[in-house]
Amino acid sequence: MTATVWTPYEDWRGHPADFRVKYRFYSEAEGGRKLPPVQGYRSDFSYADDNEKIELFAIYPEFETPDGDVIRDLTAPVPAEGTARMWILFPQMRQTVHIHRIKPGIVGYFMEGARKVAVAE
Repeated sequence: MTATVWTPYEDWRGHPADFRVKYRFYSEAEGGRKLPPVQGYRSDFSYADDNEKIELFAIYPEFETPDGDVIRDLTAPVPAEGTARMWILFPQMRQTVHIHRIKPGIVGYFMEGARKVAVAE
């Protein structure tokens, strides 16, 4: 039997999200996805200021409702635009890389391979 209710990362990771973003998935015409994903989507993340070479990081989004609660429904696509809590998968990367890069106003992308599928700030 497949689960239909998402358990928030905070419940099983034991700490709050690393940061939050406002995101917008690109339309298919913009080179994005046909449909937004469901909660539990695991894209990579890249920073917009990595102009020369795209560097991918294991930072996963956890999508929120308009009220800021974690979306728990695993059966419906998440909103094409909204907010997400972001989770850095490798703790050592928090201190060596991301603590120096993640600041208000920084732009990044949800990535599927080398393809930018959403913009996030």
